[in-house]
Amino acid sequence: MASLPEALAWLDQHINLEARAGKVEHLSLDPMRRLVDVLGDPQTAYPVIHLTGTNGKGSTARMVTALLAEGGLSVGTYTSPHLQRINERLSRNGEPIDDNELAVLLMDLSRLEALVGTPNSYFELLTAAALMWFADIAVDVAVVEVGLLGRYDATNVCDGAVAIVTNVGQDHSDFTGDWRAKVADEKAGIVKPGSTLVLGETDEALTPIFYRAGAAEVWERDRDFACEANELAVGGRLLELRTPASSLSDVFLPLHGAHQGDNAACALAAAEAFFAQPLDEEVVAEAFGSITMPGRFEIVGHEPLIVLDGAHNPEGAAAAAATLRDGFMQDDRRIVVVGMLHPRDVTAMLDALEVDDATFVIACEPASARAVPASDIVAAASRLGADAVEERDVGLAVDRAKRLATPDDVILVTGSLYVVGSARSHLGL
Repeated sequence: MASLPEALAWLDQHINLEARAGKVEHLSLDPMRRLVDVLGDPQTAYPVIHLTGTNGKGSTARMVTALLAEGGLSVGTYTSPHLQRINERLSRNGEPIDDNELAVLLMDLSRLEALVGTPNSYFELLTAAALMWFADIAVDVAVVEVGLLGRYDATNVCDGAVAIVTNVGQDHSDFTGDWRAKVADEKAGIVKPGSTLVLGETDEALTPIFYRAGAAEVWERDRDFACEANELAVGGRLLELRTPASSLSDVFLPLHGAHQGDNAACALAAAEAFFAQPLDEEVVAEAFGSITMPGRFEIVGHEPLIVLDGAHNPEGAAAAAATLRDGFMQDDRRIVVVGMLHPRDVTAMLDALEVDDATFVIACEPASARAVPASDIVAAASRLGADAVEERDVGLAVDRAKRLATPDDVILVTGSLYVVGSARSHLGL
């Protein structure tokens, strides 16, 4: 039997769109459809909750998974990208797939590859592995996160009984013309006839796009469901959540950032839509109380406070900056370790991170062919008035920040999940 390193070596031979910069042209679901057809359409063996959005997909997927599992179901979850190990992308009831199972899945795919007739990408093959595994282990439901936009994403061979759109922001766009409408239209592509759409985006200009997608029902945030109250609490947030059939108060969520309240509202609405009934208060309390989110405003050290946040667009960066201001900084002293991937508006990202108010900026480069040169980040940060230096290696950048910091400082490591993953590994997490 092949080992996981051997199986991953085979997978790495395929084109990896995650590693390519810029807008991907000529997208089509045909290669993925041919692949799952050869596999016997495993995605039809269980119902699917399908989710997309510019920010909050990963957090929302974890919350939905926890709610469904606490409700007594066996839940498969597929997310991307991973922080440190590829196994993280495929999980059952929150537990990543083990090495042997993943190796077997990938090597089975390698043997069937010739039958497909056309080459598949890295992400298509990994998605197929997840869909196969969920069928093999007979999950009751799969929570499947989109990798790229929605309509032509490999995961869109799934027909979601419930579709979730968390929000629409600067996501894989050329930012020309009415780019927000274009992004919304692509995300709306995951909505299938007969489904329930849980719509977290509240921009009224975009709402008609999602209604045209053809869901049987559309639940809108702030109309049909909402986070009515969202207060800072020790170790997280204290929420009041409303859905079409229930209202829950004093719900503790052990995650930082007010934006997580909106993610929680989407997740609870989606779970309620799937079950077609409200969830018991104890189920919600136990599910949300168990949530952890590595790499999403994750506190990994004290004196100085070290925070890892995988914000990778201006909206996410602004949320990270706002969360820092919300009770985490003393005397506004912070050191920002930041690295990014193309295509990103470096200046917009740094502006959203409020680097002009930072004590120091250390620019690094994630381990990717798409890495923005650290020198470009230093130049942009300097133009914004920040004191910035270059330290290309992520681990060395974190070490440098720790040497410069006082016990009362905050070190924020951000800009990309690839940066955060490298930082976690460097810190022994």
